[in-house]
Amino acid sequence: MTTHYGIIGCGMMGREHLQNIALLDDTSVAVIYEPDAAMAEAALALCPDARLASSLDDLLLSPELDCLVIVSPNHCHMEQLDAIAKRVTLPILVEKPLFTDPQDLAKIKAFQASYNAPVWVAMEYRYMPPMQQFRDRLADVVGDLKMLTITEHRFPFLQKVGDWNRFNENSGGTFVEKCCHFFDLMRLIIDSNPIRVMASGGQEVNHLDEVYDGRASDIWDCGYVIVDFANGKRALLELSMFAEGSEYQEMVHAVGPEGKLEVKLPGPARLWSGAEDKRPVPKLIESPRVPCAPIEIACPIDETILAAGDHNGSTFFQHQKFLHVVRGTGEVEVTLDDGIWAVRMGMAAQESARTGKAITFDE
Repeated sequence: MTTHYGIIGCGMMGREHLQNIALLDDTSVAVIYEPDAAMAEAALALCPDARLASSLDDLLLSPELDCLVIVSPNHCHMEQLDAIAKRVTLPILVEKPLFTDPQDLAKIKAFQASYNAPVWVAMEYRYMPPMQQFRDRLADVVGDLKMLTITEHRFPFLQKVGDWNRFNENSGGTFVEKCCHFFDLMRLIIDSNPIRVMASGGQEVNHLDEVYDGRASDIWDCGYVIVDFANGKRALLELSMFAEGSEYQEMVHAVGPEGKLEVKLPGPARLWSGAEDKRPVPKLIESPRVPCAPIEIACPIDETILAAGDHNGSTFFQHQKFLHVVRGTGEVEVTLDDGIWAVRMGMAAQESARTGKAITFDE
């Protein structure tokens, strides 16, 4: 039996979802709602049999749908979740971040309490195959984890429809929009909730001269975030969005009394400017304390899956698991609670960097 998807939003990330759904057995994108004409045309080129809905209500009236995927701009997610809850009860995969306004925390918790179908928050970075291997090897290599560092050296924010991602009020701010993935990884790997966040960030290189409809862009392009967790462990995030020439885009280092474990992940293949064959392979590096003899382990990713997006195959594996949820053979692995914590940590980092003060959580 074919599983029919309704897709809400088909910009760049929305089309990555379309390409990965197409790799799954017995699936079909039945209806697409994308208000931008150019983005809608690009989506239909990938899914020519899909119906283009004229509105969200029009999409939700489609009786054949088995599930929904929300890939709209960040500031639309909460409103769309509320609209969905009033009309249907279908499994939902919603892109991060769940919400962008601190006042929406109460709304998302009310939605959580009342919605009676599975909701999966799209934290793709969990499902990069090398990251999964990193998690599998962690305890054996480092022992009792003490310190976790996540580094992202990447390209600037891409151009989006209506330039929505150039403003904090739409994106939630860089530490919410871009970094909620990393805060989710911190909680997952450390297996604890944060108690304190300290951050420094700003707009240093990108966007300095960008003005849209008379408004200067206020989105940040770099920063540091330190997080203390309830179980005594610590994590650090380092972000630079003007380092696109780096060999590896993401690097995660975990250190404990037995040694250090690293995972290194390259950026999108399309950024290698005609030199895709030189794109580095993801790798793990195991470094025991004694002797000094690091071991490098290559972590190649299937080329077909790799070509279906910019996230090292993670979108496919996430969809594979979400499909099991839709078909009643799997459980949600990234819950609304996970999505809420990721946003709260990002908002705390934004506030800490803005005020110069540590932000303490009251659960």
